[in-house]
Amino acid sequence: MIRVIALTLALLVAMPSFAVEPDEILDDPVLEERARDLSGELRCLVCRNESIDESNAELARDLRLLVRERLLAGDTDDEVIAFLVERYGEYVLLRPSTSGSSILLWLAGPLMLLIAVGVGIGYIRGRKLATDPVEALSAEDQARLKALLKDE
Repeated sequence: MIRVIALTLALLVAMPSFAVEPDEILDDPVLEERARDLSGELRCLVCRNESIDESNAELARDLRLLVRERLLAGDTDDEVIAFLVERYGEYVLLRPSTSGSSILLWLAGPLMLLIAVGVGIGYIRGRKLATDPVEALSAEDQARLKALLKDE
């Protein structure tokens, strides 16, 4: 029973490695290694935050085959990436570039944090704190207070 559980857990942990099917693997080990490296950098458009190398989706399989076709055609890694970005947009990259219009997205998080800290500091500084110390009761007020307390 323990062996069955251990085997099941091992298969579940290794499941992403089964995404690349045997009929996809290239005969040239150098090209296959390049294809695997490129597939690890490309996002599955169905699974979102999973690379096409790990995804079992049909579209991920199509993208893996497309990468291998481009490599067999003699494209460099940069040409394959450029082809896929032109076709599917920069969203296909797991690590998009930090240039152009995406620079605003990269800076938005830290910028919002700085704005929130500035607003917080401004609120704390702008709050009216009790700056006037409490004045001691005059002798006349103390006498009135004693008189009021005696009446009760």
